[in-house]
Amino acid sequence: MLRVWGNAMSESIEETELGDTNLLTKRILIGLAAGMLVGVVLNRWGQGTLLGGFLVDGVFYVGGKIFLSSLKLLVVPLVLVSLACGTAALEDVTKLGRIGGKTLILYLTTTAIAISLAILAAILVGPGLGAEYATDALEFTVKDAPSLADTLINIFPSNPFQAMAEGNMLQVIVFAILLGVAMTLAGESGRDLLRVFQSANEVIMKLVFVLMQIAPIGIFCLIAKVIAEQGPETFQNMVSYFFTVLAVLLLHAAVTYPTMLLLLARVSPIPFFRKLRAPMSVAFGTASSGATLPVTLRTVEDRLGVHDSVGSFTVPLGATINMDGTAIMQGVATVFIAQVYGVEIGPAGYLTVVVTATLASIGTAGVPGVGTIMLAMVLQQMGLPVEGIGLILGVDRLLDMTRTAVNITGDAAVSCIVARSEGKLDLETFNAP
Repeated sequence: MLRVWGNAMSESIEETELGDTNLLTKRILIGLAAGMLVGVVLNRWGQGTLLGGFLVDGVFYVGGKIFLSSLKLLVVPLVLVSLACGTAALEDVTKLGRIGGKTLILYLTTTAIAISLAILAAILVGPGLGAEYATDALEFTVKDAPSLADTLINIFPSNPFQAMAEGNMLQVIVFAILLGVAMTLAGESGRDLLRVFQSANEVIMKLVFVLMQIAPIGIFCLIAKVIAEQGPETFQNMVSYFFTVLAVLLLHAAVTYPTMLLLLARVSPIPFFRKLRAPMSVAFGTASSGATLPVTLRTVEDRLGVHDSVGSFTVPLGATINMDGTAIMQGVATVFIAQVYGVEIGPAGYLTVVVTATLASIGTAGVPGVGTIMLAMVLQQMGLPVEGIGLILGVDRLLDMTRTAVNITGDAAVSCIVARSEGKLDLETFNAP
């Protein structure tokens, strides 16, 4: 029995590695749609029943947690190994500064564009105008955001093993880059160690394929649980805010990224989005850029043709600091809360929101609960009540899934642009069906 299962699994993995990832993508999309359908049914007719409780709090909860854990177990070793390999593969330390500078500028630019679009849309739509909200009853406690000095200090690890154990990704990234630079400078000894890391990278990528076989089931469990618990009633009073954020997310993904690909990378966005379906589906199901990282990196390098010396640097860095989707939520939420409380922000205030949120997307990247902390920082900067965050928490989980898909799309787009500027984008692979 085990031999049959093992052979079937092996055949499935080989099938995927040979390029037939469309089958896996279809399975993920089917799991996504089925999870939504089952979630709606349980929300309507299964609440309070023994079967509904068993499925939502038992089967779906356990299945979703196992899937997330299986993805998260790959994140730290994948970032460490792939980023060290990518840095060492550059062979010239000056290239690291050039690629890093381009990547950082592009990530900041897309984030600034995202929050500017969000503020403009929120001003035009006015999601917080005309509706009655029970603001007096709102209670919300947010963790204090670290100071700029603490943020800069905490980027550099004093103990790399502790950073890996705690999942502090900024510290892991810094250690991996330093290790890669050291391997480059160490000559033959460094090349020996690099070969070990490259072998480890191949093994980890094989593990990605193995674990992705359970992705359709895991995403089904995650989506079914969220829809069953949230239901449509959760956002009845937040329809305007919900659809404003959703519209800007879709606009940013469908206009900003394709335009940048056309102008800066000089490639068609059609094959880009076609090949990114699987990572976007996983991102939507998990609502975690970090958990989606293995799938994103594999797609960027193997299907979009980004050389691993670029992709292994830009994708892990983007999963940590690139938060276009979160920036969009911040822009709309800031205007929404200001409208609810009747506070006039003004042009100078909106500019402050853009600058603060853009810088915060990097400055607080290593802090748990980064979305609400970043929004709290912006609200405090603008003199708006932080308690207003309590208004949006009910629908935030549903929006979080969409903005995570936007985040990983931005990571992939920037990776392609940087790779093309460095002559490291395989156009034949990119354009292949």
